Amino acid sequence: MSDQSLPQVEPQVSACPITADFLPEQMRKHVDPKAPVPLRMMAAKGLVPLSPSDMVSVLFMLMYDSAEAVREGAGKTAANLPDRIAASAFRDEEVQGPVLAWYLTLYGQHDTYAEMLILNGNTPDAAVAQLAAGCSKRSAEIIGANQLRLLRTDDIIRELAKNPNATGALIDGVCDFAVRSGLNLQDVPQMREARIRLFGPEVVVAPIDEGPTAEEIIAEYGMDAHELGRGGGAEEEGRKLSLTQKIVKMNIAEKIKLATKGNKEARSVLIRDSNKLVSVATIRSPRITEGEVYSQAMNKIAHDDVLRVIYTNREWLRKYAIKLALVKNPKVPQGVSMRLLGQLHESDVKQLSKDKNVAGSIQMMAKKAIMKKEAPKRG
Repeated sequence: MSDQSLPQVEPQVSACPITADFLPEQMRKHVDPKAPVPLRMMAAKGLVPLSPSDMVSVLFMLMYDSAEAVREGAGKTAANLPDRIAASAFRDEEVQGPVLAWYLTLYGQHDTYAEMLILNGNTPDAAVAQLAAGCSKRSAEIIGANQLRLLRTDDIIRELAKNPNATGALIDGVCDFAVRSGLNLQDVPQMREARIRLFGPEVVVAPIDEGPTAEEIIAEYGMDAHELGRGGGAEEEGRKLSLTQKIVKMNIAEKIKLATKGNKEARSVLIRDSNKLVSVATIRSPRITEGEVYSQAMNKIAHDDVLRVIYTNREWLRKYAIKLALVKNPKVPQGVSMRLLGQLHESDVKQLSKDKNVAGSIQMMAKKAIMKKEAPKRG
């Protein structure tokens, strides 16, 4: 544990926002409110054999326990995690958002752990915004370098601009980037200064036309993923064309917000955007469906950054169809494809060994795997 002081852990009083589904069934008794207190206390003291990610999640759940002693035990353990637990769990993007958000409030002044949590794509933007107002200079720089978060959630810039530990150069750089990307926060003085610095004082008199906003698109086309599929033929195609034309006119900041909150049709346009921040925001959308992920895993012209998000997501890799699609996709790095090849069914490996459309290295590896499998039979 670092010598940096940690905030006092306060007991939780509301209902826990996560369930025990992430735990192996035999371990759920340790967070079951109906289980004997000694069982829950074992987990609160970190005495149950759990993976680092499961342990931090269990401690979070026990902060909502009805027994004060359990809450206090869990809080003490959570505030004094061994490095091997914290360093592993805080990097894991499969840990649920509410859990990561809580640990960010707990370890926000511990620079090393704060960095891990800020860089974890599953840590909620709201938690990062809350930290941004009073974090250290180092953490402020890490937050300021995360361009996707900055454009996705306005409050991060608002709070970062208030931080006395953030240098003027950092705030100016963040605001310049945000303004160039189309973000317009009139309530942030540094953002107003950046607009004048980049576009001249005339922007005060005649604001720049920045195109449609995400809110306007959502209001017109709806949040329902199937909204555009309800019309018929030419009418439906016309609406899709209209949507595409409007998205083209949007600035980067609004595209990212639409990618995060919009419907399936909007995502189908945004996933192809030339700006990688927009395409990554799309694949990371909380509304993304398994079918959309599968389509991108198969897509031979998908952005490299989009594919990287897919093949580093363990939850998606549990879906066999997505795994197979990645192996077949020549844009996926050879090392990743070969690792996944070893997890495929023998019938699919055989097909890959004969498939002229896959990368030659994958076809050769598949042939070697089949030959090795069949070698004993020949003897």
